[in-house]
Amino acid sequence: MKRLSLAMAALSMLLSSSAAVTANAQDGRATDFSFTSINGKAMPLSAYAGKVLLVVNTASFCGYTRQYEGLQRLWERYEAAGLVVIGVPSNDFSQEPKGDGDIAAFCQGAFGVTFPLTTKTHVTGSNAHPLYRWIDATLGGKSPPGWNFHKYLISADGRSVTSFPTTVSPDHRDLIAAIERELAKRTASGSAGGQG
Repeated sequence: MKRLSLAMAALSMLLSSSAAVTANAQDGRATDFSFTSINGKAMPLSAYAGKVLLVVNTASFCGYTRQYEGLQRLWERYEAAGLVVIGVPSNDFSQEPKGDGDIAAFCQGAFGVTFPLTTKTHVTGSNAHPLYRWIDATLGGKSPPGWNFHKYLISADGRSVTSFPTTVSPDHRDLIAAIERELAKRTASGSAGGQG
């Protein structure tokens, strides 16, 4: 019954509007948080200070798994301009059952992923990673991950967050436009020559 409820909630989220939800954080910034990388090393987001972040919860056994290809293309296209794509493997929707080594091998082997991946992480509920809890608070609880491949675009100053649901693919014009806007702001503010 619980799985049916989860599936219905996910379907509801997928069928909802693809309009982005944007908010500015009142307290803190994304670079205050840290993950563990998929190879077990510390992954402080402060290492990406001054960069635009695209944080995406991922899964290997999902109908949207091919979005890894599009995420890799975004990384290749915009990395030099200051975009960092971060994949956050999660089994919160029961579609990422394997361990970190298998996840890394799958992502690299099947999709040629070279962007940073975290260790398998909770992204929803009371056990969600602190970054995800901060994002939820920043967006007023309006846009939690409803399924795999939910995307959060975080401004170069680490304070503004825009949310894109699963159905907004990595090559969707709205996401591309938002990335390019954030990169332009970064360049205009001089972040391109700063940290990161």
